[in-house]
Amino acid sequence: MPEYTASELASKIDHAVLKPNQTEADLRENAALCIARGVASLCVRPCDIKLAAELLKNFPVMVSCVLSFPHGADPTATKVFQARQALADGVDEIDMVMNIGQFLSGHHASVRSDIKAVVEIAHAGNVKVKVIQESCFLTLEQVAQACELTLEAGADFVKTSTGFGPSAATPEIIQVMVKSVGGKIGIKASGGIRTWEQAVGYLNQGATRLGIGSTADVLDGATAESRY
Repeated sequence: MPEYTASELASKIDHAVLKPNQTEADLRENAALCIARGVASLCVRPCDIKLAAELLKNFPVMVSCVLSFPHGADPTATKVFQARQALADGVDEIDMVMNIGQFLSGHHASVRSDIKAVVEIAHAGNVKVKVIQESCFLTLEQVAQACELTLEAGADFVKTSTGFGPSAATPEIIQVMVKSVGGKIGIKASGGIRTWEQAVGYLNQGATRLGIGSTADVLDGATAESRY
């Protein structure tokens, strides 16, 4: 299995600043951390995109944001508006939540078109889209089905979790994702990654990006106390 340096691992991390009680001071502090540690992106709430883009504009750290977070239940027109606004505010990547209830209702064509609508807006602005399944609500067979829908809709990544659901990424879910779409689109393990060993384990399985909130602890080899 590949060995990773701290900088190599950092380059795979989307550092999450998504809790509802996080402040502007928190955002500034975490942006500085992202710059210092060389992560892939700072993942923020939609209202924070402009400031994040300003804080990171002279550094090789992308701004990513969540969309229709954490339930994915907004109408497609709302998601499209959110995507346009995110682009206008300076986002580099979008992590959208698929419509979980519609998927579980068997309305797969609707879910596919919902994702595609956001993808078309994002790709027109050279922005990548990750689709969050909230896989803890799905069977492993449904995880594979959601991966196929995401691929068909033209998105760039599948992603396990929001970090706000009842559970998070697991090796079993990542295994299914890799089998379904590995090598075709990116795979992001997210939520519950609290140790170096977990992070490297998911990369060795075939994940290509990691969503982590306690980035410094993970990179320094500690066990993070935060659930996200």
